[in-house]
Amino acid sequence: MAQVRPMRADARRNYERLLKVAVRAFAEHGESASLDDIAKRAGVGSGTLYRHFPNRHALLEAVYLDRIEAMAGRADDLAAGLPPGEALTEWLDELAAGLVRMRGLKALLGPAVAAGDSAPATVCGDSVNSAAARLVRAAQRAGALRGDVEPVEVLRLAHGMATASELADADGGQLRRYLTLLTEGLRPCGDGDR
Repeated sequence: MAQVRPMRADARRNYERLLKVAVRAFAEHGESASLDDIAKRAGVGSGTLYRHFPNRHALLEAVYLDRIEAMAGRADDLAAGLPPGEALTEWLDELAAGLVRMRGLKALLGPAVAAGDSAPATVCGDSVNSAAARLVRAAQRAGALRGDVEPVEVLRLAHGMATASELADADGGQLRRYLTLLTEGLRPCGDGDR
């Protein structure tokens, strides 16, 4: 196994400056923020940016990794304190709000939810998919969610719900309404309701 060498001090400083500037740039301009502008604002060349982050997706993942892992951890917190159906609903609300609030996050998670199991593995995608699977399966076992619903479908719906809410108003003010419509449609039906 190849041994990973620690970063030199100047390389570590460049990496940290790039992340700090990228956080602001993605907040201001979303996922389409100019990578060349990020490098320039960080005081490094584009080559330095690409050595640390070979593509836009890698930079987005580095910027949002802590937030994604916190969202995934939040799923477990909610599952510990709420009934399974409520835990899933609250987590979807928080996830969708995060997708609206953190510009660039939808672009990061989009490929993971679009391709489902065939998506290339990423730390962020794996964290969110795993959290969704735990909550969905628990809600199904409790009878609070239709048995034919797959976790990736719930993530796709949350992604779409965030987009729909942004179309209605940029601040995501319609999220709770859309979430209610979504979760009511995902509940199990009685035999006479189908």
